[in-house]
Amino acid sequence: MRHPESSARTRAAAVQQPPAASAEPALPPGQYVQAGCPVLHYGPVPAFHPDTWDLRVLGATASGREHRWTWAELAALPRSAMVADFHCVTKFTVRGIAWEGIATAALLRAAPPAGTVTHVMVWADFGYSANLRIEDFAADDSMLATHRDGAELTPEHGYPVRLVVPSRYAWKSVKWVRAVEYLTCDRRGFWEERGYHNAADPWREQRYSYQELPGEGPPL
Repeated sequence: MRHPESSARTRAAAVQQPPAASAEPALPPGQYVQAGCPVLHYGPVPAFHPDTWDLRVLGATASGREHRWTWAELAALPRSAMVADFHCVTKFTVRGIAWEGIATAALLRAAPPAGTVTHVMVWADFGYSANLRIEDFAADDSMLATHRDGAELTPEHGYPVRLVVPSRYAWKSVKWVRAVEYLTCDRRGFWEERGYHNAADPWREQRYSYQELPGEGPPL
């Protein structure tokens, strides 16, 4: 006859415990965690002149006119903060970067797009650009960042303003932003014209244009 304590231990062992929560959220496929964020960009680092710097919103605006903010005017817009992982197409991911700046949703409220807008082109100094679907640009975690981890951006990382779009590979997070153009049809940006995937979703590992399916980008 089995001892009562033995039966109790057997029943307890049979009760399945829930799996322990993962210490870290999942990484997109093909990515690895890196502690620091390397400096990667095309072209020189532009000089910042606060007296002449401006940010423009142009293209298919609801008002039909161009909107413009000086550096002082942009700094006066409502501020936001978020923490997000940063996924580079070169396969490194930096976990939990704390960003501060102006939510793209706030910019869209200040300069509404026309109802026909489907995409934006984000422009930087020296003609660099990246295209995004309007819903990706407008996402809750998309931001025009001025600070990272409690400090102003460094010039190499996009000072004074860089776009941050955590849902896309990092080349879409344009440094040194100077203009946002509202588009009524998609148009490829700088790297999208040079072999990178038009959509750039890291969770679908959309790295290169040869991976594009019909409808994922304009003709090359």
